[in-house]
Amino acid sequence: MIGHELFDFLRELEQNNDRDWFKAQKKRYEAEVVDPVTDFIANMVPRVAAISPHITVDPRPNGGSRFRIYRDTRFSKDKSPYKTHVGCQFRHAAGKDAHAPGFYVHLGPGEVFFGGGVWGPKGEALRNIRQRIVDKPARWQEAVDGIDLRGDQLVRAPKGFDADHPLIDDLRRKSFFSFRDADEKLATSAKFEDAVETQFEKVAPLMGFIADALGVEF
Repeated sequence: MIGHELFDFLRELEQNNDRDWFKAQKKRYEAEVVDPVTDFIANMVPRVAAISPHITVDPRPNGGSRFRIYRDTRFSKDKSPYKTHVGCQFRHAAGKDAHAPGFYVHLGPGEVFFGGGVWGPKGEALRNIRQRIVDKPARWQEAVDGIDLRGDQLVRAPKGFDADHPLIDDLRRKSFFSFRDADEKLATSAKFEDAVETQFEKVAPLMGFIADALGVEF
């Protein structure tokens, strides 16, 4: 189970985001962050498989569903070497990058959330999702019923789409993702895995809609 130690470590990392400190704390990082998150991911394998057999949940501590803690600082003014949160992505087996449809869990001090969808699809993928909303409006409304979509929107209608379309607010979206916001109390409780599974089930219709739009199974 994820413990308070994970969040305590991340809070300390926020105050000591440098390689010397992290190197000295490496064993603690493995014990308090990597190991419990690996266990969490392993426990989610059958839960996610029951929702969709096409979503990959990989508990390997290296190269699996947990994102690396190292930041890519090549194009950032912030040269801090480490992320101060833990991210886990359970993505579609057909996906080749982080923008494929999938589920996501985020653990950070004062910032816990989890959900599913597709974040920042580009080019043809984005157009295909928008076109399917136009082609299947009733199914789209069923897919998003009762969930809160997050992400940026265009100011105007996307090129090739009617600005007066009744679903124009959704057509202007750049991402199609729904999260549940939570807190450290839930994340460190025995109820956390159930809560994550429940949210994944809630967004499964959205995931199925996106998968259809992208021509993959769900």
